[in-house]
Amino acid sequence: MQIDLKTIQIEPKRKTFDNIVRRFGDKPASRYQEGSYDIQAKENLHYRPTWAPEQQLYDPGLSLVKMADWDAFKDPRQYFYSTYTLARARQQEAVEGAFTFVESRKLHLSVPADVLEQALAILIPLRHAAWASNQNNVLIAGYGYGTTFTQPCLYQGMDALAIAQYLSRAGLLFGGADALTVGRTAWLEADVWQPLRRLAEDTMIIRDPVELFVAQNFAIDGLLYPVIYDAAIDGVLSARGGSAISMVTQFQVEWYDEAAKWVDSVLKIAAGESAENTAVLAAWFDSWSARAASALLPVAELVLGDSADETIAQAQDALRKRAVKAGLSL
Repeated sequence: MQIDLKTIQIEPKRKTFDNIVRRFGDKPASRYQEGSYDIQAKENLHYRPTWAPEQQLYDPGLSLVKMADWDAFKDPRQYFYSTYTLARARQQEAVEGAFTFVESRKLHLSVPADVLEQALAILIPLRHAAWASNQNNVLIAGYGYGTTFTQPCLYQGMDALAIAQYLSRAGLLFGGADALTVGRTAWLEADVWQPLRRLAEDTMIIRDPVELFVAQNFAIDGLLYPVIYDAAIDGVLSARGGSAISMVTQFQVEWYDEAAKWVDSVLKIAAGESAENTAVLAAWFDSWSARAASALLPVAELVLGDSADETIAQAQDALRKRAVKAGLSL
């Protein structure tokens, strides 16, 4: 007996949701598109915020940046909840492996005393700066408009919280509980940290979500991560015997390179909307990047010494090139 097997292709009646069809056409959509576009609550917002009755619960008018379509943004990483958590889970495994490797082979005990002292002095107080970044990005997610803009900001905030926890864990590994106490005292009282602390606290009262995005994710992070992690940790301290410290801070380096692509994409799309947006974004960048450079200088000098000024200048130049490439007229 012969059996002939045949296959047929059944066309679904609906390829995706109506809102996605209106934006991208009647074709199968990616999960990122379905989980990101045109899902911002816009109507039937039953009450105004009691703490700010002049605004809507979700109000695009909170920012000086104006967009005809707040869903014009796109995350080049295409992160929505599933892809984001899967990516970070893989990275978490790598971080756990690094900490386990360093501790099991007692590499944290082989770091020269002077290198360890400098590393703890520059890294541990930064967990408070990372917490400020967490608060800022959560505020952007809450007060911003358009899911393609706010959703990645919430992920950015969670990443900043993770970085603060990784720095705390590194402090416990390399210096014990006392290192965290010393770092907190330095953040609150040491003269070298007060400009950066002041900067962090000033950003936490910004209520324009796009300005806060520029200040935190572009200006501050755009200088802090290259100067502290690339130049100070992976550069100077690693060459002096602090490679174990580089191992447990590798997530910060990889994370910054990844996040920078998304930050640049947001700026490019916002700047491309109008000349008015470009002027506003450029003014914010000039103001906050100058403050970030000034605040980071005394901190960078803890490790880089006399070369700190030149290193920050180079980081500023690289950041300005990113800004110009994104369409800002500086």
